[in-house]
Amino acid sequence: MSTVNRPRLRSAWNTTAALLILAVLLFPVYWMLNTALQPESSIAATRWLPTTPSLKNFDVALSTQGGSLLTSFVVALGAVVVCLALAAPAAYGLAQFGLRGGQGIVFTTLITQMVPGIVIANALYSAYAELDLVNSYLGLILADASLGLPFAIVLLRAFMVSIPSEVVEAALVDGANRFTAFVRIVLPMSRNALITAGLFTFLFAWSDFMFALTLNTTDDVKPITLGIYQFVGAHVSDWGAVMATAVLSAIPAAVLLVVAQKYIAAGITGGSIK
Repeated sequence: MSTVNRPRLRSAWNTTAALLILAVLLFPVYWMLNTALQPESSIAATRWLPTTPSLKNFDVALSTQGGSLLTSFVVALGAVVVCLALAAPAAYGLAQFGLRGGQGIVFTTLITQMVPGIVIANALYSAYAELDLVNSYLGLILADASLGLPFAIVLLRAFMVSIPSEVVEAALVDGANRFTAFVRIVLPMSRNALITAGLFTFLFAWSDFMFALTLNTTDDVKPITLGIYQFVGAHVSDWGAVMATAVLSAIPAAVLLVVAQKYIAAGITGGSIK
């Protein structure tokens, strides 16, 4: 075999292997969509291809779980707002003010990610019962915001450490105070980090099940994860509708990942050009 063809052959093998791995990883997604498009079929009798596709299962999913989808959307957006509002100034203080024990604070923040969710959920329930936050949007928003807060602080701090202090000092010389410099200089320069932290916080809140199950005792505030859990128990023989609900719940997260990927990879100083 000539040396010219070896790189092409190696590239072809790598491409083939990558496609096989991708097919294996995406097969559950395909099977979920395939089952959702086949009306009145049991999980064991599902065909490999939807020869007569139908949107009947999606109609059932929307009619029964549409409210849960809206609840998850509201809670996830609220969690993003609360998380970024707390994480951004905390990260800036740790990155730029040279606080004593700052490294220890960052390490402690990372350690909190290792605490089991059920421990936090049980502790929150006792506090929420006294504060009348059980079965409320605000209670679930605050709980879900705590899921992404440590990650957001660490991520934003890593970005803000790289911001030249001269840029902030120039704004202070021009008459801006610390808060104005933070809002008009630091936050635009950290735009990509904010989008990344917000995206992961949204995904954490969207996929949360522990807090949704523990902090809600009624159906007044029922996210989609809890809705699917209850839906499976009530419609265990109707897997088409269950899979349709799962497909609908996966769409917002998939769309956000596709839209935000360019911001995740962009440079930190992109927002300062303006």
